[in-house]
Amino acid sequence: QEQPEESGGGSVKTGGSLRLSCVFSRLSTAAICMAWFREAEGKEREGVAYMDRSGAVRYADSVKGRFAISRTNRMNTLYLQMNNLTREDTARYFCAADEWCPKGLEPHEYPYWGRGTQVTVDS
Repeated sequence: QEQPEESGGGSVKTGGSLRLSCVFSRLSTAAICMAWFREAEGKEREGVAYMDRSGAVRYADSVKGRFAISRTNRMNTLYLQMNNLTREDTARYFCAADEWCPKGLEPHEYPYWGRGTQVTVDS
């Protein structure tokens, strides 16, 4: 019954930064495994970053060194800090979670999903 909600998307220029947020209303970010996914137009959904309940993180090779996943447990909020953005980062970004841990970066592993927030990088 969890319905996470993403925010923070928008249009940015190449090289810019953006911070996405995902608020969980039912589950605690301290008790679940979470991930960020993205889906570009005409492409399959791909995993971007992962965080387990202990705070351990993992990233897709395409975003290593540029993106950082984090959380604020008191606010039940998951974040994705995105730096040095490029056109290839343009996509709709989704947060996902499950109480069953650990997880990987495959969409089918996660039962709880937000509706997504659009990130568009140009110039």
